[in-house]
Amino acid sequence: MIKTVDNYVERTSARLLHSLSRSGGSAPLHRIQFSETIIQYLLDKKLVQVQNTGYGFLLEIAEDYFS
Repeated sequence: MIKTVDNYVERTSARLLHSLSRSGGSAPLHRIQFSETIIQYLLDKKLVQVQNTGYGFLLEIAEDYFS
């Protein structure tokens, strides 16, 4: 059971990364329609970061991801 959940989280987080890369590398956090679990998984892996713009929060691909 745990292996199935891990595969789901990895596949879904890859979809979110792909979606972010197609939208210029970032998107407003309130518009992302992925679960908090998926976003937290990418934050824990340090593949994305949250940026406070003063007007809201952006989820953006970490610079280290492209290196």
